[in-house]
Amino acid sequence: MVQPQSSSQPPPKRRAPRRSKSSQAGPRKKQGGKAKKKPQGNLLRDFTLISLEWAGLSAVGMAAIIVLLGHFANRFSGTDLVGNLLPFAGGILGLIILATALLIGWSKLRKWMLCRSPLFPSAIIVGLALLVGCFVPPAHFSRAFGYYRTLVGGKHEAGRVTLAHQVYAAYRRLDNVQLERMIGRAEQYAKPIEEAAAAYSVDLDLLKGLAATESSYLPRKSADGGYGLFQITQVPDRVTEAVNRLFPADSRVLTDPRYNAFLGAATFRHYLAEMNNDLFLGLLAYNIGPANGGLRFIMQQYGATDFITIQPYLLQLPRDYPIRVLSYSLAFRIHRQEGRLLAYEEGRNALHIQGMGIPGLAYDWRPEGGKSGK
Repeated sequence: MVQPQSSSQPPPKRRAPRRSKSSQAGPRKKQGGKAKKKPQGNLLRDFTLISLEWAGLSAVGMAAIIVLLGHFANRFSGTDLVGNLLPFAGGILGLIILATALLIGWSKLRKWMLCRSPLFPSAIIVGLALLVGCFVPPAHFSRAFGYYRTLVGGKHEAGRVTLAHQVYAAYRRLDNVQLERMIGRAEQYAKPIEEAAAAYSVDLDLLKGLAATESSYLPRKSADGGYGLFQITQVPDRVTEAVNRLFPADSRVLTDPRYNAFLGAATFRHYLAEMNNDLFLGLLAYNIGPANGGLRFIMQQYGATDFITIQPYLLQLPRDYPIRVLSYSLAFRIHRQEGRLLAYEEGRNALHIQGMGIPGLAYDWRPEGGKSGK
């Protein structure tokens, strides 16, 4: 007979529930102890996509700002408070609100697209930028850019646009029959003029226009002592020395077309630098030469600061000289690009010619329709 256990004996110990290995190890650590880094290829891809997206957004945004501000400025140009200034300010405010709304909308849409594919945002923005670039008429954008440039440039830019239109008007008045004959005569001198233009970084059509104004491509000794294509008279000594280093002694003859072209290009480049690369003043200085102390002294004497302010003090011949040179230069450019001269007043030729730009002038001199001495 089994005796019951004494109550003094301790009860049997219960085995503690077995803990899993994972619980014994404490909180689960991330594999390897650290988060995995993105592969380098993914980082490069993400950077490329973000760069494309921001580049596209910037291009579309800046183009839209230029077009809208340009048209606002043209539509509401004037000084009337109610009719001009307030509507323009309202247009700017509306543009800011619209831009803010579009950015907020794009931010939300971008999150949705990223859930589908990381390629969507950049692909859509780049596609939009390409559509804008391909389907917006260049003439429309150039016109808006001209309005915008005038808005930002103010009075100074307005003066430049006025000078540009003087050149276009001078071209319009030229006799195309006489021009065609002169362009034909210029063919035999094309090579030396091209070499001189390249040597001194002068626009080729501009240099051809300079020779056309000086000699009409009938090189001769003139009554005032000028020689050859560029009617060379008094050349600064350092210019002559620099050109002479390029020619042997027996070729330094003013009646030689190549030597004459090099002297003309070098002299013009000298005066252009003296006039701080202002093309109109550079051409005017070339025409005046060192007479009466040169153009710089004359401008200081009358307190003139640019071509517009010096014009009233000049006689008709020097006053119109830069405009004549540039109108001939424009004729050479039109003939080179179109194979013939265009009548400025026919059809849409005026806007097309303005779109070519004036030789020697930077792009920002082109007026709103279109779109380097002796």
